[in-house]
Amino acid sequence: MIQVFAEMTGSIQGGLGCLGAAIGVGLVGFKAAEAVGRNPGAATKILVQGIIGMALAEAVAFYSLFLGK
Repeated sequence: MIQVFAEMTGSIQGGLGCLGAAIGVGLVGFKAAEAVGRNPGAATKILVQGIIGMALAEAVAFYSLFLGK
């Protein structure tokens, strides 16, 4: 019984970590699109910063999946 509970706890941790990463990527994409709408001339710089921000947010998902078990 304890082993089943431990497996469920790890799954919950991984799921919440991935949920947080998905919310973070969504917010970065939303704000990047908003920034390009306000200043189209800076689209390239905003794109680079957006990609870096999304990569850092996705790293949270990998940490929760691989380090959580």
